[in-house]
Amino acid sequence: MNKWIGIAIIISLSGCAVSPDATSETETRITPEQALAPRVNHNTVIDEEVLYLLMAAELAGQRNQYDLALDAYLQAAKRVDDARIAERAVKIGMFLKDEKRTREALEIWLSKDPDNLPAKKFAVLMAIKNSDREAAVENLDAIFLEDPAGFEGGMLEMIKALEKEGRTKFIYDVLEDLNELHPDQSNLLFLQAVVASVLHDNALAQKKISQVLELQPDWNKAIIFQAQLAGRSGDMEKAREYLDKAVKQAPDDKQLRKMLLEVLVKTGAYDDAIKLYQSVLDENPDDGEALFTIALIYMQQNQQDKAEGYFEKALSKAEWEGQASFYLGKIELDRQNPSKALVWFDRAEANGYGLEADMAAVSLLISQKQLAEAEVRIDKMDSKYPDQHLRILMMKAELYNQWGKYQAAYDVLGLALKAAPDNRDVLYARALIAERLDKLDVLEADLLKILEKNPDDVGALNALGYTLTDRTQRFDDAEKYLQKAIQLQPDEAVIVDSYGWLQFKRGKYDLALEYLKKAYNKQQENEIAAHIAEVLWETGKEKEARDFFEPIFKQFPDDEYLLKFKKRFMPDEQ
Repeated sequence: MNKWIGIAIIISLSGCAVSPDATSETETRITPEQALAPRVNHNTVIDEEVLYLLMAAELAGQRNQYDLALDAYLQAAKRVDDARIAERAVKIGMFLKDEKRTREALEIWLSKDPDNLPAKKFAVLMAIKNSDREAAVENLDAIFLEDPAGFEGGMLEMIKALEKEGRTKFIYDVLEDLNELHPDQSNLLFLQAVVASVLHDNALAQKKISQVLELQPDWNKAIIFQAQLAGRSGDMEKAREYLDKAVKQAPDDKQLRKMLLEVLVKTGAYDDAIKLYQSVLDENPDDGEALFTIALIYMQQNQQDKAEGYFEKALSKAEWEGQASFYLGKIELDRQNPSKALVWFDRAEANGYGLEADMAAVSLLISQKQLAEAEVRIDKMDSKYPDQHLRILMMKAELYNQWGKYQAAYDVLGLALKAAPDNRDVLYARALIAERLDKLDVLEADLLKILEKNPDDVGALNALGYTLTDRTQRFDDAEKYLQKAIQLQPDEAVIVDSYGWLQFKRGKYDLALEYLKKAYNKQQENEIAAHIAEVLWETGKEKEARDFFEPIFKQFPDDEYLLKFKKRFMPDEQ
């Protein structure tokens, strides 16, 4: 649901520092000549000291000596009746976070230009920072009356600037006071809804946005925000209802259609999603995005033939050829046509869908045991995608693992760890390869490093617990890790299998079979089957073990775990 957090659609929250060199529509760089230009004011005598202060301020600013620049501008602002100098001092003071001198400069600015809108905005910022509710409301009221059209945008900027400082609740209270001064103003209520959303008070946000829509039922931005709030609360049906309304009001809005499509897919309304994009195609049969999107929906429904037809139509649109080729390759892969899939992946790579298509092609080659060609392709990828070096190293390690070149895989993962020493996936991969090389100390160290950062990493807990069970006599340590893993994910087959294997190693055969059979019922993995067969055999139930094992082995005669069992317990049987 994260994508439904409303404020992300309305504004982009980011850092709030204002550089003293930043300019706005109200700000210009002030040179001594500009500041001293003839103008009607109360101070008609410009002395040499003021000229010196302005020159010193400019020079200090050019040298990034902002503290000195602030002092000089502040002193000059007191002597010259030019609000721009005080404005400059305020902006430098805000940048330096020097509250005392900023407030002093702001007072000078407002005394010289009391109706200046940017000055009042800075006054609001200062008031909010100092929890001065009365001053904040007073200045915001003046801004609202003078510029009601620009008020919403300015407030959103202020929310952005002050969110990280923990002032959001105070801003909501200030807006509440302002709303009392100007009741039934939809833009003020909308801002309160946004602030309530930032505060994660979904109920309050929904209440406020409902009030907005009572006043302005057709305000699309408010309808969209209402849908976002519904989605965030998990009510996708409501989200769909609101977005349906918004799309009807703005049928050409592509972003709205995408949002509605996402909700339709989330709620499983695939037919309605297809109808939505088919209506687009009825108006414009060459709309590549609509063709591609319908195809994806059909793929999600496992209707590969229909998806294929739309992807093939999208091929004629240059901007969609790469992506359409990629998914046509995936369809052929599902149909067990690897050679056709490879052709499509190569076409996707040639038409802009490079990295993902190359990765898919290499994975296909590895699965087909065409390991030499896969290695050649990986080496080419390293020079084609230098910014994906880590991901490519991981793929190379998997290639060597499948090839049985475990030391080579281990060495590649060592290189990956030099680039990303704390990367969880690299540590986990190297731990598994280390087990193949009997480097159990490395395996334990890598998995413990993962657990140090995330004690609830179920994969690491299971891998460490299983290895200690299978390769050592440290059953108490194994029990500790596996019990935690099974508490976190009690229905995960591989964890249930590991725990059953631990019971077998401890001689608790009945309990072991209970867990192992439970795991196999959840997921018919050959390793689990081999474990069950071994427990049955070791407990004298050889016929039961053979009856269970043989049909599975007949189906998977090349599986390493089944072959290992057969070699150990049934070496003479063909």
